[in-house]
Amino acid sequence: MFYRRAGIRHFRYQSERQLWPLTFDRRLIQIVIVLLILAPFVLDRLYVVSYLLPWVIWSTAALGLNLLMGGAGQIHLGYGAIMGIGAYTGVHLMRAGLTMEVAMILGGLAAAVIGSVFGAAALRVKGIYLAMATLAMQYIVDFTITHFQVISGGAQATLQVPASRFLGIPIRSDAGFYFVALLVCALVTSFLLNMRRTSLGRALAAIREKDYAAAVIGVSSFRYKMLAFWVSSFIGGVMGVVLASCYYKAVAPDQFHLNLSIQLLAIVIVGGLGSVLGTFFGTALILFAPIAMNALISDLAGAFGLALSRDLESHLPLVLYGAMISGFLLWEPLGLAKLYYNLRNYLLVWPFRNAR
Repeated sequence: MFYRRAGIRHFRYQSERQLWPLTFDRRLIQIVIVLLILAPFVLDRLYVVSYLLPWVIWSTAALGLNLLMGGAGQIHLGYGAIMGIGAYTGVHLMRAGLTMEVAMILGGLAAAVIGSVFGAAALRVKGIYLAMATLAMQYIVDFTITHFQVISGGAQATLQVPASRFLGIPIRSDAGFYFVALLVCALVTSFLLNMRRTSLGRALAAIREKDYAAAVIGVSSFRYKMLAFWVSSFIGGVMGVVLASCYYKAVAPDQFHLNLSIQLLAIVIVGGLGSVLGTFFGTALILFAPIAMNALISDLAGAFGLALSRDLESHLPLVLYGAMISGFLLWEPLGLAKLYYNLRNYLLVWPFRNAR
């Protein structure tokens, strides 16, 4: 089979610590990268703008949340507010004449500063109490954005994103916005994949498992919890700018409500806490499962001649979607990533039953 460790010999520590030691893994990653790059040239614009672009953006945003929840074990129910802070900061800077990449960095920094202030609650509380603290942040930011016209222009106002340049290149086409989002996604993904092998990743893992035990062995809980909130908020702020400038092309208060935070939280949980690959799987499921269920119910109703009321037709997909999520978590609590690794581990030893 494709998955085989036979013939792989490590003579250096660098080769042993590489991200993908199996040849099949490396080939698979190369194929995925090539397909993502070629997508705007071979797929219809509707599929790129309506499906592929939001999948890339939401996956990258969920990676930032997964760094905090799966990496450091700190729950966050206000990540949509973090993205809103970055989005409004970045859009105002772009309207002032700054380029897109500068607006991303400064928007990320603004979100990191404010997110770290609220993240300081993690130094004293944890679990459900930290969840309530971050939820309070969501409502505070929502209120501030809505009622301060200098920020949003009003509760019903929409700020259009002006034409901008990225790395000196004018971005005007849908393919250009897609490649900007894809580049940011590649940078964030590479950072998280490599972070787990560093001292920072090991320190966050120690805090996630037992923070006071980590303090006994010299890991500063204060330093690394604040650092986790800072990095996670920075990624969220950057992705807020990307979401507003590359997908919505505008920013409005209703884009960053609690619904966005819950959606990102569901992506992380369904995909798998601490899993980079699972985040992409979870995003695909959360974003596209309702669309597929709507189409499936309509087709089945037409095939069997069922006359569904408009109210039932609109709510039945949501009921089935919620039941699917609940059943999936009962069946595999570790998320979609665990299903993939189960299959992968089975192929590693196939045709034998197991390996010790």
